[in-house]
Amino acid sequence: MPKIAVDVVLIPSEEMMDRVIEVNKKLIENSGSKIVLNKKDRLPHISLAMGVINKEDMLFIKNDLQELTGEFSIMNLEAVSIYVSVSNVPSFKVKNTKELQMLHEKVMQKLSRYFTYDAAAETLYSPSGTEESTLNWINSYPQNSAFENFLPHITIGFGKADNIDEPVKFTASKLAVCHLGSHCTCRKILASAEFKNG
Repeated sequence: MPKIAVDVVLIPSEEMMDRVIEVNKKLIENSGSKIVLNKKDRLPHISLAMGVINKEDMLFIKNDLQELTGEFSIMNLEAVSIYVSVSNVPSFKVKNTKELQMLHEKVMQKLSRYFTYDAAAETLYSPSGTEESTLNWINSYPQNSAFENFLPHITIGFGKADNIDEPVKFTASKLAVCHLGSHCTCRKILASAEFKNG
């Protein structure tokens, strides 16, 4: 059965996506960033859980998404700074609220039964040119990025991004499962659900 690498994500508001894409364009111009973002097939997002699933489980996962969004309202979020990872990847660091942490943990708990951590190039949206760092990020997600290690962020690209002058308030009304591409980009929405008042 076909296996695919997926990311369960929050999709930011249109205005926030526009802002992230604008900064990403500057990184591409100035640093030749390999991460290119857009609203069609490389969506800005906040990762909540990653793993590899059997494609045939998508129907069950879609039902679980509907249940999860029924438990939460639209997320009121805040990007507080530009965070730069050790691999020189700047992101909008998102303030981790009690509600956001709870959503992350519920997603991990509810969907963990479908996840394995054996991502390989062929599980990605576009296998050619896959970097080992992408596979490592997916396969180590539970140990490095989940629960007490959850660090909500929106990846911008490679290069140097100026810090923001003041926090940026935005909302997220949609929870989605995306097929992952290289550099953990969200290439295709496989299923999505709106929060109860979204």
